[in-house]
Amino acid sequence: MVAGMLAGAVATAVLAAGGGAVGGDATPCYEMRVGARFAPPTAFISSSAITYDKKLVPAGSSIEVEQRGRPGDMAVKVRVKGMKPGHAYGAHVHQKPCGPDPAAAGGHYQHREDPVQPSEDPAYVNAENEVWLDFTADRNGSGKATARHGWEFRPGGAGSVVLHREQGGAGDRVACFTVPFAPVG
Repeated sequence: MVAGMLAGAVATAVLAAGGGAVGGDATPCYEMRVGARFAPPTAFISSSAITYDKKLVPAGSSIEVEQRGRPGDMAVKVRVKGMKPGHAYGAHVHQKPCGPDPAAAGGHYQHREDPVQPSEDPAYVNAENEVWLDFTADRNGSGKATARHGWEFRPGGAGSVVLHREQGGAGDRVACFTVPFAPVG
C-alpha cells in the first residue's frame, strides 16, 4: 500500500450482482474507480498518470476515472483537480495504456471501428461512437465530465484516458492516465 501511495495511485473495483447496487433490478452491474496524481514520464517514482505538458497538467495534479454499467449500458466519469484554471481540455478514452511517448496510448476507442486508420471520418470520430469527456477547469483548477452510452467496451479495447490541449475530436496530448477499463457484462 505504501508503494501505491508513493506512486500516487489508488484503485478500487467492485463487481456487484443481484440488484440493489445500481438501479435495484436483478441485472448484474459493474463499477470501477481509479485515481492517481500526475507525474512526468521521467519521474523517479512512476505513476499511472503521466503529464506531458506541466503548464496545463502540473505534476501533482490529480485525476479520477469511474466506469459503471450493465450489459449494453455504460457511463464513464472523469474528475480532475489542479489543472490550469479556465482551460478547456479535450478528454477521450484511448485504446492502449500510457507510455513515455504521448502516442503510446494509440487512437480513440471507437465502438464501431473505422476501417481506415488513423481515423478522421466524422462518421466514426464523434461523441456517440467514442467516449468524449471534454471539460473546462474552474477557477480552482477542478473539472469533471460524464459520457453515457448504450454500448460497452470490447475486452482489451480501451486502456487509458488522454487529456488533449483542445476540446473536440483531438489535438496535442497533454496528459494520459492508464485505466483498467472492462466490459460491464
